Amino acid sequence: MGRWAERKRIPYTTFSDLSQKEQVLELIAEEVMRVNRTLPEWARVKKFASLNKELDADEAEMTRTRKLRRTFVEEKYSDLIQALYSGVSELPKESEVVYRDGRRAKIKTSIRINTVETG
Repeated sequence: MGRWAERKRIPYTTFSDLSQKEQVLELIAEEVMRVNRTLPEWARVKKFASLNKELDADEAEMTRTRKLRRTFVEEKYSDLIQALYSGVSELPKESEVVYRDGRRAKIKTSIRINTVETG
C-alpha cells in the first residue's frame, strides 16, 4: 500500500495514517464492490474497516506461516467487530505496537467504519 500511495503522491507519515486515508478506503471499497458482484446477496460484504496496524506474528495475531489466529484476533478486536455490526461510523482505538528491537509504543487513532454501496 505504501508504494501505491507514493506512486499516487498521497502523503502519509505512518501505516496508521495511511490506513485511514480517503483514497485508500476508496480503493478498498472499489475492490469489495468488485468481489461483491460475484457473490450471492447474503454473502456480500456490507461494511469494512481498515486496521490501523498490520497483523503481526510477533504479536500473536498470526502464525509464523502467516495464518490468522482467529480466536486471538476475535478477542483483541472484539470492539471493532461490534462496531461493524452497530451504527457507529468511527471507533477510537488504542493499540500497542511491538518493534523488532523489542520496544513498545501505543498508537491512538480513530478507525472508520465504511459502508459498501450495494446495487
